[in-house]
Amino acid sequence: MTTPFHHEPGAVPPPQCPAHNLGIGPGGLRRLYGPEAENDPAGLYAKLRAEHGTVAPVLLHGDVPAWLVLGHSENLHLTRTPSQFSRDSRRWRALQDGSVAPDHPLAPIFTWQPVCVFADGAKHERQRGAVTDSMERIDTRGVRRHINRFSNRLVNDFSEKGSADLVSQFAEHLPMMVMCAIFGMPEEYDERLVQAARDMTRGTETAVASNAYIVGVLTRLVERRRAEPAPDFASWLVEHPATMTDIEVVEHLRLILIAAYESTANLIANVLRMVLTDPRFRARLSGGHMTVPEAVEQTLWDEPPFTAVFGRWAVGDTELGGQQIKAGDALLVGIAPANTDPTVRPDLTANMEGNRAHLAFSGGPHECPGQDIGRAIADVGVDALLMRLPDLELAADESELRWVGNIMSRHLVELPVKFAPSPQQKLDSDPLSVMARAVRPAGDWEISSPARPVPEPAHSVAGMQPAHAPGAPPQHRPAAAPAPVPAPATGEPAPGTAVIPRQRRPAAPARLWQAVSRWWNGY
Repeated sequence: MTTPFHHEPGAVPPPQCPAHNLGIGPGGLRRLYGPEAENDPAGLYAKLRAEHGTVAPVLLHGDVPAWLVLGHSENLHLTRTPSQFSRDSRRWRALQDGSVAPDHPLAPIFTWQPVCVFADGAKHERQRGAVTDSMERIDTRGVRRHINRFSNRLVNDFSEKGSADLVSQFAEHLPMMVMCAIFGMPEEYDERLVQAARDMTRGTETAVASNAYIVGVLTRLVERRRAEPAPDFASWLVEHPATMTDIEVVEHLRLILIAAYESTANLIANVLRMVLTDPRFRARLSGGHMTVPEAVEQTLWDEPPFTAVFGRWAVGDTELGGQQIKAGDALLVGIAPANTDPTVRPDLTANMEGNRAHLAFSGGPHECPGQDIGRAIADVGVDALLMRLPDLELAADESELRWVGNIMSRHLVELPVKFAPSPQQKLDSDPLSVMARAVRPAGDWEISSPARPVPEPAHSVAGMQPAHAPGAPPQHRPAAAPAPVPAPATGEPAPGTAVIPRQRRPAAPARLWQAVSRWWNGY
């Protein structure tokens, strides 16, 4: 086995040296960047697993040493034991000894910020509580309506042409449109914001500048919300009893925006690629044997939107997966390799339907709090696209598809498709409605796609929504709405109403009722 980290940190060949283009760096360690890592990450993971086992020494940009955790159980231990593996990047020995400069390509990812992902203990609980409480105040059904509307708006841009690139014209734009609306800044949505968000995680020379642009946008938003609160996510963070500073609010908005955008854009592209290239997958989906949420969940196993998460830092000398980890060492949560760990998934072709043991959203106290929003964007967006263009076909050979990768993710460059041209769909021209939760009449149902494949709390099943999130300021309950006009005896709804009776006829088939209940509850 290669002895890790025996070379001098930062001692790298000059930029013109051919060694920069090889997958092997100083000390015989494999690089987690460069052509091999970008073009065949699965092959690289297999080599590392064969050479080192479940925890492997690797090199980051600039040949800075780190550990990549490959095993499923080892990743769970890594994420669930903050007493051994901290999220505070200031512990990184490479930062302390100057091996990693402030302008390092990965600086936007690892530079410490006053946010919950870089905190442990009480500080993490305070900041994370503000985030989760604010997310609880989002009206998920209202968001799903906007996702559907935004999806159709994007499809309108190319529906009459009969061809499109689903990456640049759909997957890369839908998540940003939704997140801007949730944050309360729909006017900021544009191409520059989309490209800056994607550029930040690529480790490019422009990543730092892209980060500065996004921070500027969010800083202006927080300043507006301090002066004029509104029923949106930014205002809820500003007003939360955790009393976060403006810098804390800006950095949390930045964190959520980038994580939600990058992961969801990749997820949508990956789901669409699987639908278009795997005949069994498309047949099951179109035949009703697989729902879009199930397709999304299978994709989270096979092609997670984040391949790895950087990072964790060892609090002290310890052991993980048979490797001796030194205090201050950097570790990466290996999401993609953990999902293919032979000990938990010996047959990679097996159907993982109903199994949520994947690590697509990491784990432990830092597990992604916004994963349900990401799932909703992918579920509704893909469903809306396939409904509008049911004859969608790949317009290139599958072997011609190209990916761009980095240590955190791997995404499609293009997904060209063709279809029969169809007319644009008329969209509701009303402005964005309030996305805050509100009290709903107990007897009303709202048509929407399934929100998530897990049971909801009892009050949700009954058609009720909590008045406010735990820890959030109480909201005033609106005046009781007038009782709905009873439906005529024919069973048709009364004119002007848009509700579905909560109770079906007692004679309705049991299987139909169960299916509707499962759909409504989101699983």
